[in-house]
Amino acid sequence: MSVVIPCYRYGHFLEDAVRSVLDDQPGMDVRVLIIDDASPDDSAEVARGIAAREPRVEVAAHAANRGHIATYNEGLLDWASGDYSVLMSADDRLTPGALRRATDLLDTHPDTGFAYGNVLWFSDGAPLPKARTRTRGWSVWPGHQWLERRFRHAQTGIISPEVVVRTSLQQRVGGYDPRLPHVGDQEMWLRLAAHADVGFVRGADQAYYRRHGQNMSTAYTELTTLAQFRLAHELVLTQCHDQLSEASALSDVVHRKLAWKALLNAARAYDRGRTSETPVDELVAFAVDCWPEARRLPIYRALALRRRIGPRAMPYLQPFVLPAAAIRRAGSWWLDRSWKSGGQ
Repeated sequence: MSVVIPCYRYGHFLEDAVRSVLDDQPGMDVRVLIIDDASPDDSAEVARGIAAREPRVEVAAHAANRGHIATYNEGLLDWASGDYSVLMSADDRLTPGALRRATDLLDTHPDTGFAYGNVLWFSDGAPLPKARTRTRGWSVWPGHQWLERRFRHAQTGIISPEVVVRTSLQQRVGGYDPRLPHVGDQEMWLRLAAHADVGFVRGADQAYYRRHGQNMSTAYTELTTLAQFRLAHELVLTQCHDQLSEASALSDVVHRKLAWKALLNAARAYDRGRTSETPVDELVAFAVDCWPEARRLPIYRALALRRRIGPRAMPYLQPFVLPAAAIRRAGSWWLDRSWKSGGQ
């Protein structure tokens, strides 16, 4: 098992991350590579200190910052040699026994390209929530079936540290795409699913995701995130076209879903009194560009009503206007119905 831990200014989290890999995974033959991407603090020194005490840990320290995508690819494509690989941020942790649970699934189902499970979120400085460590079995889906469902939702629902990938498949499909600094992992799961089946460990918690003020996701706006998700799905459709028999239908459903999400974000800005800080016009423009028939969506009509009412009057009329949360549920049903009926 090869575990790659990229690190940039996360040296104070490293000990927890490494210990969760080496101490909490009994029966696993694990090697760890910490890659410090020219951190301006003492992260590289912390990493070297861990490696000096632990022969299963190696350190690569960059003299100049290369960015997280290049760092991921260095570890997964150039260094990883175990049958299975894990990419885990230095601020996250594995739960006890997570690697054994995932590799048992992968060993039993050789056509499965990666396995994942539930994630526990915790706030930095707070006690770790108790993890469930007993499985209730596995779910294994044909990759195309899993991928189709994720296109319908325009996201995978996977955080990242909970994923164990078959190394041979990872190195065959290639590394993370530098055009996707925010959602490169989402594109990777979809790309892997286009080539192999997908497994899920039921009942147990597989990783901890740490919330703190330096999480990378906090640097991106709603609009930027939607644009990244759009590009991620378009890249999968282009690069994996030969593996996807329904590429055209998948393209339609994901662009429709992303348009709906953009309009929903715009509508919720009125509900929450955040129109001054939300780029409503840009979200609408994104929606129409993403799916030219976006004006057919029920959420578009709901947004149009809010725009007529205006941000000043909206707080007073809020009790009489269907909230965006209810529109969200109705919109999901409408999109699912449209997909099942072939977009008619």
